[in-house]
Amino acid sequence: MGSSVASIPGIHHVTCITGDVQKCVDFYVSVLGLRFIKKSINQDLPDTYHIYFGDYVGTPGTAMTFFGWPTWPRQRAGSGQVTTVSFQVPGDSVAFWSQRLKRLGIDHQRLTRFGADALGLRDADGIQLELVGDASDERWVPWPDGPVDRQHAIRGFHSVALTVAEAAATVDLLTTTMGFRQVIRDGKRLRFETGPGGPHAILDLIESPEGPAGEESIGTVHHVAWRTPDAAAQGAWRDTLLKAGRNVTPVIDRWYFKSIYYREPGGVLFEIATDGPGFTVDETPEKLGTTLSLPPWFQVRRDRLDQVLPRIVVPTTATTGAH
Repeated sequence: MGSSVASIPGIHHVTCITGDVQKCVDFYVSVLGLRFIKKSINQDLPDTYHIYFGDYVGTPGTAMTFFGWPTWPRQRAGSGQVTTVSFQVPGDSVAFWSQRLKRLGIDHQRLTRFGADALGLRDADGIQLELVGDASDERWVPWPDGPVDRQHAIRGFHSVALTVAEAAATVDLLTTTMGFRQVIRDGKRLRFETGPGGPHAILDLIESPEGPAGEESIGTVHHVAWRTPDAAAQGAWRDTLLKAGRNVTPVIDRWYFKSIYYREPGGVLFEIATDGPGFTVDETPEKLGTTLSLPPWFQVRRDRLDQVLPRIVVPTTATTGAH
């Protein structure tokens, strides 16, 4: 990797496809205890929702986001996709989470992932999630009114697992171009770290030549976004990726961050997103997620969008069982 490009610090956000925005909100707020931080629109399909969950302010590395696409085909997960999204919880909180999920009627399995205790579960659309008992919370901003006590709350992402049919070219892009380091292997699972390493800077790569191939559908991950501090660093990444033979989009202004997109050789859609300006650009921290937030260039459509978008009821923590 060219020394002119600062390394990627970790995951910025993960974006998935939901078939039912209300069930999605109920799960991520009431079950996982994330804050509903933004109700916006998909800027490429503006009659559909883009909703965001995260820590109190949506710190980069905590935002799980969804396109509300109810007419898309049902779940077709497989190679060429992020197949597991893992969140970090404190190591001594795994038992708490197992009890919480059991009480809420959420099926889950206890597992060990590279020496860390973890729970495997699925969200309301069937997306494979893990809660990994390996947390670092120096960047995490707790939600004081959340349904999960601060000591046990999700700290943001731990890692993403990508499944590809053939790993070699993906490994080459990750290590040669993107600055990831391969740190450990367990059978077909290769673990890579970026930036400082540790929780939120981890990518697991699973080679699965037997398929099936994933398709863009409800209950799948649409893309994973990696962090970059600012527009200048993002521009350097774009140049580096183009030189490496990737087909990279121009910079796209997503209002809360600026984005570039490209596919890694295994087919997974990657984004590199700027840390700023963040989700408080159009709502104060205490008001996040309370209005339909639109970039300035979509404001003219607000009346129509208010009519066509289904109403979302955000659970209040009084109804979600504080402990």
